[in-house]
Amino acid sequence: MTNSADRQKSKTGSVNKYTWIPVALVLIPALATLGSLSWTTSILLGAPLAMISLFIPIDAAYICRFAPLGKAQMWRIILTHLAAAQVLSLLWMLVAGPFSRALAYIPQLHGIDKQFAPDRWIVYLTGCLFYVFSVAYHYVAMAQDAARAVEMQVMQTSVLARDAELRALRAQINPHFLFNSLNSISALTSIDGARAREMCLLLADFLRLTLGMGEKTVIPFSEELDLLEKFMAIEKVRFGARLRMEEKIDDRAKRCIIPALLLQPLLENAVSHGIASMEDGGMIRLEASVRDGRLAISVENDRDEEAPVRKRNGVGLKNVRNRLEARYGKEATFRADADEDKFRVSMSLPAEFASEESMATESASASAAHAETAKAEIAAAKSGEPK
Repeated sequence: MTNSADRQKSKTGSVNKYTWIPVALVLIPALATLGSLSWTTSILLGAPLAMISLFIPIDAAYICRFAPLGKAQMWRIILTHLAAAQVLSLLWMLVAGPFSRALAYIPQLHGIDKQFAPDRWIVYLTGCLFYVFSVAYHYVAMAQDAARAVEMQVMQTSVLARDAELRALRAQINPHFLFNSLNSISALTSIDGARAREMCLLLADFLRLTLGMGEKTVIPFSEELDLLEKFMAIEKVRFGARLRMEEKIDDRAKRCIIPALLLQPLLENAVSHGIASMEDGGMIRLEASVRDGRLAISVENDRDEEAPVRKRNGVGLKNVRNRLEARYGKEATFRADADEDKFRVSMSLPAEFASEESMATESASASAAHAETAKAEIAAAKSGEPK
């Protein structure tokens, strides 16, 4: 915002180098028709004088900036511009006298100064009119700049509000998932301590991976798949062979970037409200493809329509829908459908691609760090040593 204002100030006082042409088109005919000069002498005298008149719009621009409309009393603004018009027009007329005398030294233009002397009022009047049009132009330009500045401020405020909303929505994910995981660990401690301990290690690795993202709002789809793998490893400790997953991801889809932790709430919803209620378990199917510049993602899970309905707090699906709306607006679609034995969530959003070099670098460094940490923790847990 500051840079834009500085750029506008730096432009103040600058005029187009062809501004003198309309002045010449007014001054030359006026000298030839209202005065006593011929058309040839009017052109030879009027064209250079029109070029000299460029100092009038330059001064008018600075005066308009220091006497803006709406910030000073109108009568003071009018008096300021009346005085400025008189002074600048008189200066232009005074310059015209010596200039005409200089032209008189040319043999073909001898006597032009005496012919022009009674017509100097034409230069003065043209200068006043030129100043008035310059003032009107600069005030209009200042109003347009102010409107653009307000529009830019509104856009920046909207972007900041959207980013704040996205951060707030993302902040809901980990606490919600952590609460559910800790409840599962608590239940496992009295049944199977080893599985509870394994789940603690997997949960720590998952949380470390999500916290390592920092303030990144978007991540490559391939990185999201790594998060989902960690999440499913945690859930498989609880459900074992009852929980199965099938993935069908296009290579182009893996290069797309999506909001971080966009799919984890959907899988958590599929596990908690679908697979968990089925005695024999079921399958979760994740599909993603890119077509016509859009990324299509679907998450489908088996369900038992006759199973008791579990209490829902609405965090998962609502969170994903709100995040899509906050980031993509109407360009993204979200739909949830349920039938007798399936529940399906499908979404479509603009396909944005990350560069392969940045993906490879981030993926390699992150994978190495997490692999080393996880390996050390698992080894320490198996040997009974504290971390």
